Amino acid sequence: MTEPFDTSKLTDPTTRYPGPPFDTPKQSAPGTVHKLQPPADHGEASYKGHGRLKGRRALVTGGDSGIGRAAAIAFAREGAHVVINYLPEEEQDAKEVIALLEKEGVTAKGIPGDLKDESFCRSLVKQAADVMGGLDILANVAGKQTHQSTIEDITSEQFDATYKTNVYALFWLCKHALEIMPKGSTIVNTASIQSYDPSAILLDYASTKAAIVAFTKALAGQVAERGIRVNAVAPGPVWTALQPSGGQPMDKIKEFGSSVPLKRPGQPVECAPLYVLLASNESSFTTGETYGVTGGNPLP
Repeated sequence: MTEPFDTSKLTDPTTRYPGPPFDTPKQSAPGTVHKLQPPADHGEASYKGHGRLKGRRALVTGGDSGIGRAAAIAFAREGAHVVINYLPEEEQDAKEVIALLEKEGVTAKGIPGDLKDESFCRSLVKQAADVMGGLDILANVAGKQTHQSTIEDITSEQFDATYKTNVYALFWLCKHALEIMPKGSTIVNTASIQSYDPSAILLDYASTKAAIVAFTKALAGQVAERGIRVNAVAPGPVWTALQPSGGQPMDKIKEFGSSVPLKRPGQPVECAPLYVLLASNESSFTTGETYGVTGGNPLP
């Protein structure tokens, strides 16, 4: 005899997390999780692991906040050793993440530095591998997003910094990581709904994210015979410090996420399961794919 149907075990996705209107303060880049109102959920108390990455060794860029923070927490709760990268000015947020990871009984370390520097990217891969005794998961999450109304408002300096952070660093990290990654390793890149449906005010950012989709497909084809998989996650609007620290105009922040069918922005922890899946052996027949987590706006 089956048990009575218990609807209390179900969660309404439209009301699981706060929706607009929001009243969060403007921040200076790169922003901090502590000024977000309402606070973001990175899985600090909500993500439960199941041992799917036990003994794995992961490097996560942008691991101090936002989606990178959520991925790092999820990886550790699934049993992986984790090294996170972040900017030096994000030290306080990073220390909190390291403390959370260490509670899981795994090796955890933060390595600050600027991903726009190729020599640092090379050093980061080596340091991460030295700390963990190898490297078999690379999660490229760090990104730069600065809105501008017109192309005339985008300086060459901003365009260069956006491409260096979002595309060049991805290239450098993948290149140097692949030199040491064994068969069975995985790379998970971070694209965006902007790759397919670009906002007019995010010209440089959206074009970098489109490049990441193509990069992911091409690299996956290169390394498949080496037993290494490459995939990407494409988030829609997600509630992170990136948005009020220059990623969106503050008047748009008030209604952030209202345009998707679920009528709210996603939380970083809602992206984390995809990073875990694509890093794990459970997705062993998946490579060259981009998975959307968009609140209902489908990828083409």
